[in-house]
Amino acid sequence: MSRARWTPQEGPQLDALKAKWCPELFYGGAAGGGKSDFLLGDFLQDVPTYGAAWPGVLFRRTYPELEELLARSREIYPATGAKWNEVKRTWLWSNGASLKLRYLDRDQDALHYQGHQYAWIGWDELTQWRSLWAYRYLRGRLRSAHDVPTKRIRAAGNPGGAGHLEVKSYFIDPAPTGWTPIHDPVTGWDRMFVPARLNDNQVLVRADPLYRGRLAGLGGNLSRAMLDGDWNIVEGAFFENWSAGRNVIVPFEVPGDWLRFRSLDWGSARPFSVGWWTVVGDDFTAQTLGGQVRLPRGAIVRYREWYGSTGQPNEGLKLTAERVADGIKDREQKGETIAYSIADPAIFASDGGPSIGERMHRSGIAWRRADNARVARQGAMGGWDQMRARINGDLDFDSDGKVTRDAGPMLAVFSTCRDFIRTVPVLQHDANRPEDVDTDAEDHAADEARYACMSRPWVKAPPPIAPELKTMQTMTADDAIRMHERRTGVSLRL
Repeated sequence: MSRARWTPQEGPQLDALKAKWCPELFYGGAAGGGKSDFLLGDFLQDVPTYGAAWPGVLFRRTYPELEELLARSREIYPATGAKWNEVKRTWLWSNGASLKLRYLDRDQDALHYQGHQYAWIGWDELTQWRSLWAYRYLRGRLRSAHDVPTKRIRAAGNPGGAGHLEVKSYFIDPAPTGWTPIHDPVTGWDRMFVPARLNDNQVLVRADPLYRGRLAGLGGNLSRAMLDGDWNIVEGAFFENWSAGRNVIVPFEVPGDWLRFRSLDWGSARPFSVGWWTVVGDDFTAQTLGGQVRLPRGAIVRYREWYGSTGQPNEGLKLTAERVADGIKDREQKGETIAYSIADPAIFASDGGPSIGERMHRSGIAWRRADNARVARQGAMGGWDQMRARINGDLDFDSDGKVTRDAGPMLAVFSTCRDFIRTVPVLQHDANRPEDVDTDAEDHAADEARYACMSRPWVKAPPPIAPELKTMQTMTADDAIRMHERRTGVSLRL
């Protein structure tokens, strides 16, 4: 085991270590960017300065993951004079500095740290937590009775995972290229994203030159996420066939003769989602953000949305049914004709009084029950199957999965529908039911889009039968034998 003193690598790792002035910093992106080393090194650099006034805690989500982090710390810390206390699961230095290594699987586990105080808090693979609730709760434990001006929180991670959306929204979206401080008016703190790529970790590249090839061998979106740190590509996404370059289009004036309809997923404490859809009347060429795409007849286009959120992840506006109905009417253009409206069947449940659906009907917005089938049953397609089929549209693939023909998607979304674009592509599979989405995620726009798809079921037409095959369908057995004999010269008769 190496006992050489650890030093940071030139580039993002060293520069991030120098950014001690920033209270919150997220480091990462691509696989192999030196994230765990960054966290261990960031804590280590202030051990000599503050001693006993420098207590820290570093979290991983599960115990096996924590073991990996401990193994790496055993290669770095002993050369600094640190001793590992197995009982306390803590690194201890002779000047009183200490770093606890802990795993935190569930949000409520964070409550065990009530009353604790730390000068440094770290989170390794932050995207593996389902939400940032524990992160925010333990942010309140960053405090000190001593003069420690560099108290800070450091996190690292890759794209993907159950918490991808919240991490992306909090750290990446406000400044996607990184290195730009984002001021939070609520906490009064700055936070910053520092992107790291595989090439920034030259130690790994030199020690394992084939590592890049193994990542490339993952193929498709996963390779892009791991190699490039692309936060718009999601590892393990439920809708792995979603393409912003194909399914997101530039808004256009919807022709007056195209059918329009609405869909609703109700929410109060959680967001509600209303989508306005139109059905393409004739083949139509739409502009994408980088070119053009053909929308076949019968494709559905989401041209407007209203997402009832406070702006905080998965937090609803708590509006009454009447106010939501009024808001829907306010957002529609004068003379706009809505052919039908479908909604979450839960709005028709009565609990000692008029249902949400009835109250909205009284306010002028009437709904019919949506088909709420999430997954396939008894040979019928489920809602997610319908969505995935429409996202693909009329595509043909070869035996290697490469597209050989693209006649256009059957579901497209205006680029102004930001909450659909923000939440749907990053949805993950349910860990216990892979054919379903993770229902603890922000799936409200997806549910409402599922209702829209199920209201207009679509199945790709089978390829046309070749003339020769059509002929064979009407052949007798003797005819087929004679054709085979003529072609091959081999007799099938005894």
